[in-house]
Amino acid sequence: MIAQFAIRLICGMSLAWCLTPRRQITDGFFRIQMLITLGLSVLACLAHLGGWNNSIPQTAGEPGSAWGIHTHTWLCGATAIVAYVGSFTWALGRRRIGTVCIVLITALALVLLVQSARTASSTSLPMSLMVVASELSTALLLGAAMVSMLLGHWYLTATGMPLAPLKRLNLVLGVATLLRIALAIIGFVLIGGLPESDHQRLLLSLRWLAGLVSPLVVVVMVSRILEYRNTQSATGVLYVGVVLILTGELTATLLAHELSIPV
Repeated sequence: MIAQFAIRLICGMSLAWCLTPRRQITDGFFRIQMLITLGLSVLACLAHLGGWNNSIPQTAGEPGSAWGIHTHTWLCGATAIVAYVGSFTWALGRRRIGTVCIVLITALALVLLVQSARTASSTSLPMSLMVVASELSTALLLGAAMVSMLLGHWYLTATGMPLAPLKRLNLVLGVATLLRIALAIIGFVLIGGLPESDHQRLLLSLRWLAGLVSPLVVVVMVSRILEYRNTQSATGVLYVGVVLILTGELTATLLAHELSIPV
């Protein structure tokens, strides 16, 4: 679970960078993003090497067990190397090379995420597609929220930046939330309504309130606040949004393990 969450964050953050007007953001912001990605990649590597990740089969004889673990470890290592190089290129103001690093990290993260989702899902094609779509929407939701919050903090040091990048990321966050809601509804239909267990019903309620409804409220609030160009208040709201989304997605991960269906 640790490695999977790290990969989700890397993938979502890199997708958010690709969807952001990077020319309007100063180089220092992306240097910090690269360092965060470096830390997450190393964490994912350690989780794979230590056997902390349950999304990849580790039992001998299961399809892709040893191959899957080694492949994920090498891909995480490659992501860490690219992020390390990217931190230097953005620090030196080499935006073209920095952009290449962003593209490479995005590609590596997508391969990691899709491979993990395929390995963890059943052999049924519809269910495999459902799991992959769920992982991608989760990654985009987590990444958009995290990058938005960090960019809001960056406005405190780069006060001359236009608001367009933060507004774009807030829009991406809203779209990601709607996609996540649509997939959660499909999962809810597939399990045939509310779970029988009170424990699972409680988790499902927390998952919807914290991880799906609250982000929509956050998006609306941030949009209204940015009309007054108050980035500090918007950042505070986004910080709360990140905490709620992390809570909701952790709960969704627990439910998915218990119900065998993304919700």
